[in-house]
Amino acid sequence: MKLKEQALELKLDNSLRTKCLVYTRVMGYHRPVESFNIGKKGEHKQRKHFKENCGC
Repeated sequence: MKLKEQALELKLDNSLRTKCLVYTRVMGYHRPVESFNIGKKGEHKQRKHFKENCGC
């Protein structure tokens, strides 16, 4: 399966890329990560993301 995923990888020209805003929930409301100070950005990068396994 991983070989197929690698074969389907798209190559994009940098001129086609656009800025993507990432929001996170902080103290009950959503804020863009780019507005964080240096320390908070570091904490955000170290977070572990939860991925639930489906028992289907």
